[in-house]
Amino acid sequence: MDELAKPITDDTSVPSALSALPSPAFPIVGMGASAGGLEAFETFFRTCPIDTNMAFVLVPHLDPGHASLLTEILQRCTAMPVVEALDQIAVEPNHVYVIPPNREMAILHGVLQLSVPELARGQRMPIDSFLRSLAEDQAERAIGIILSGTGTDGTLGLRAILGGCGICMVQEPSTAKYDGMPSSAIHSGYATHILPVEQMPAMLMRVASQALYRLRVAPVVPEKVQSGINKILQQLRSSTGHDFSLYKKSTIARRIQRRMAHNAIEDESDYVRFLRNNPAETQLLFRELLINVTRFFRDPEAFVVLKETILRPRLLEMSAGYDFRVWVAGCASGEEAYSIAIVLMELQEELKNRHALEMTVQIYATDLDDEAIAVARTGRYTPNIAQDVTPERLRRFFTQDDAGYKVKKDIRDMVVFAVQNVIKDPPFTRLDLLSCRNLMIYLESELQDRLIHSFHYALRTNGVLFLSTSESITSHPELFTAIDRKWKFYRTSYSPTQSYPKTPVGIALTSNNNNNGITEPLSTSAEMTPQVDSGQASTVRLPGNVATLSTHALLQNFAPASVTTDKRGNILYVHRDTGRYLRPAPGPVSNNVVEMAREGLQLDLRNAIALAAAQSQPTLNRQVSVKTNGGFSEVRFSVRVLPSIKSSEPLLLISFEDIAGSEKSAAQPAATHRPLARRGKHGATTSEKDARIEALERELAYARENLQTSSEEQQAFNEELKSINEELQSTNEELQSSNEELETSKEELQSLNEETITVNSELNAKIEQLTGIQNDLKNLLDSSNSGTLFLDHHLCIRRYTPAAVNVYRLIASDIGRPLSDITSNLADTDLSVDLQSVLDTLIPVEREVHSSDRAWYLARIQPYRTLDNVIEGVVLTFTPITDFKRASEAAQRASEQLASTRQAGTQRMLDLAEGIGNTVVEPLLVLDGSLKVICASRSFYQYFQLTAEQTVGRNIYEIGNGQWAIPALRELLENILPKNRVMDGFVLNTTYPSIGPLRMVLNARRIVTASGDSDLILLATVAMDVKEV
Repeated sequence: MDELAKPITDDTSVPSALSALPSPAFPIVGMGASAGGLEAFETFFRTCPIDTNMAFVLVPHLDPGHASLLTEILQRCTAMPVVEALDQIAVEPNHVYVIPPNREMAILHGVLQLSVPELARGQRMPIDSFLRSLAEDQAERAIGIILSGTGTDGTLGLRAILGGCGICMVQEPSTAKYDGMPSSAIHSGYATHILPVEQMPAMLMRVASQALYRLRVAPVVPEKVQSGINKILQQLRSSTGHDFSLYKKSTIARRIQRRMAHNAIEDESDYVRFLRNNPAETQLLFRELLINVTRFFRDPEAFVVLKETILRPRLLEMSAGYDFRVWVAGCASGEEAYSIAIVLMELQEELKNRHALEMTVQIYATDLDDEAIAVARTGRYTPNIAQDVTPERLRRFFTQDDAGYKVKKDIRDMVVFAVQNVIKDPPFTRLDLLSCRNLMIYLESELQDRLIHSFHYALRTNGVLFLSTSESITSHPELFTAIDRKWKFYRTSYSPTQSYPKTPVGIALTSNNNNNGITEPLSTSAEMTPQVDSGQASTVRLPGNVATLSTHALLQNFAPASVTTDKRGNILYVHRDTGRYLRPAPGPVSNNVVEMAREGLQLDLRNAIALAAAQSQPTLNRQVSVKTNGGFSEVRFSVRVLPSIKSSEPLLLISFEDIAGSEKSAAQPAATHRPLARRGKHGATTSEKDARIEALERELAYARENLQTSSEEQQAFNEELKSINEELQSTNEELQSSNEELETSKEELQSLNEETITVNSELNAKIEQLTGIQNDLKNLLDSSNSGTLFLDHHLCIRRYTPAAVNVYRLIASDIGRPLSDITSNLADTDLSVDLQSVLDTLIPVEREVHSSDRAWYLARIQPYRTLDNVIEGVVLTFTPITDFKRASEAAQRASEQLASTRQAGTQRMLDLAEGIGNTVVEPLLVLDGSLKVICASRSFYQYFQLTAEQTVGRNIYEIGNGQWAIPALRELLENILPKNRVMDGFVLNTTYPSIGPLRMVLNARRIVTASGDSDLILLATVAMDVKEV
């Protein structure tokens, strides 16, 4: 019983508007589109900032057999990463994810889940499927966007997001290339914003900046905020008459905040004033607070348990005539009620062959939203329900047209829809099944407790309560016993201490006009007495119910023999013995009251039934002579119209009553109920009068026989018409089956057409891109003065540039011809060997060639590689180098002349240097610009004990054993002399191995030649022994 005591709680982890705790989560935007969606996606992302802190998940209709180019196309429109979604990939903000072809996608805990589609191609609704999972996973952080497309995919997904307090944006239909999907979402009332695509990113940024996406629900709504909410609810109650004060504060706060944000109002007091001045906003807020999220067969496994574990055993126990009653509380637009009706219809059809089940099923479905009830009554739904209803059920219980699906009449007749406030209006009673799913989770515990008691009162003993998986029974385990804890089925228990439902103060337990004709009075003692019900056809009350026992006794002892029929006279129920008036008719077994009527009763009874069925006009106390037991009796019968349990067809109550002392012998003629002719003035009857009366009676009998014969002929004719009608009905069913097959083919073709449009849009975008690249390439080649030829594997020409005609004599018709067949302008050059070599070895070749008119080219031959690294020929390029060649030759001649001049000048310098060296008596070195020794004086060789071989041609720092590699000398030669041509008295201290420590005073001169292209350095040395110093 631990689960029975579990309270119904709200998910406080869901983000809310009026809270104060920061949340690290970010909104996730689900975007759906079909035909024309590519242009809408491109427009959206061109205007969308890259730092929205949102994740974008795109679900277009894609061809399952064609690779999508959408990621590549959209990547050119945004700097955000655009990737194809992978299974088990976690979404990140400022990223774009695209569903792969032939996959369905869901999201769980922010992680994308991919799966192979199960439905046929024309029945898939990938946008609905993803948006529903997004609503369940992200609640109010979910944002749904529907763009251009045909059909209705996405409508039910937006419904789920709206129910979870998310935001729903729809493209303005007039701006959409195909307005089917946007119009469906708008007409269904699930669009919170209707905008052109280019305005949506700005609206998203505005939404993201609101507290709704930055705050998380606090455990307790602040007192100031709660005070503002209470004022809003008071204003709403005074305007609509509906009290939401006992709804959960977090739910109410979120939905109020969404309306405030929509109207750009931040303070609750300002919103109260806004409500007072805008009645339309009051109605919008009222609709906002209503919970209308449902679908067919929600939690399919729960409906399997309902059918096999709950209903099948219960129906097998029912006896004929049982009234099986169901109440679906908070039915929204009717999907739940129709789902239960379909399950019951299936069970009735399955059990008819092996169980004499003749029972009445009545389902009451109620909701506070009159607009949702209006939708439910029509029984018309979008094609999207195909993902929730199996194809077999769609075929059996729905009719399909261009607008979607409509529930068939026999299922609609099982359900009565009505507007009802389940909180304050009285409940239905004597129920076998009560379904109330996803309603109590939005209510405070006080209101939950009140509803639990009300539901217990409404159900029969052993009746079943069906809740959603997020709900459970509160602290009243004595009222209910769990049947299935997973899918939340509970059985009622009789509680002697709990006889009446708990009702709000000041609310009477009487039905009101909101029930739209459904009357469930609770004011009589019969209704207010606890029930003991074994589940059989007869309902036994407690002995204390004297009124029921008295009524039963009166009916058995004083009510006349009666039958209840439908408007065609088929007997549905028989009360007391009717054998004196009805008997089995000869021929096939029939339960038609006219066919079973005894002689003398058929004609008047048929007319009375026809009058009641056609005009709802009763026939009271009609007197006829009926042949019974070989004689005739005077009988009085009445035909009254009864209100049917099924609102579309009335029932007839036919009562029979004998007239005392009226029985006559068989010899007496019929129609003795008519008054005889008056006797004569003196009390005697003349023979003439008797004869006249006898003749009239014979004529009357003859007329009646003719009328009976005509009636029988008419009956036979009707039987023939009935047979023909059955044949036509069979033909109609065959046509309907063919029509359904055509509809299925149409859906598949429509889906294929949408996918083809999407692929065509992608291909057009790719063609435009390739055309642009081709134009760029053409202009690049045309503007180049290089001649290029593209050759295939056989060295045949594939393409060439205009400049190539300068090398080969090409014309347009030469495309496809071998290059060897084309006359070349090259002189003494054959490139065919080089071309074949490159094809064989894949090694590029370059060589200089010239034409007969002395024009030079650099011929480059390299392999032609595709993007897949496949060799498909060679590329031959001729780059003009005539000017370069001539300039090179001129430069060569100038260089030779310069070299000759330099050689002569250098020789003269060397001669001058050598003359100076031989003249001076001090040690002297002559260096060139690279600090190499050109010559030295004899005194230098003698003083430093060196030879010419050890000195000339060497760098000064390499003379001897490197004694001249002194930092101070480097500073003089490399930094000082380049700036100053003359340097005197530069002192160096060094140690020479053969001489010892020396102090040298250097005088340097830098001599620049007249041409300026070389210079000499004269370095005179005065060396002194340190000891001498």
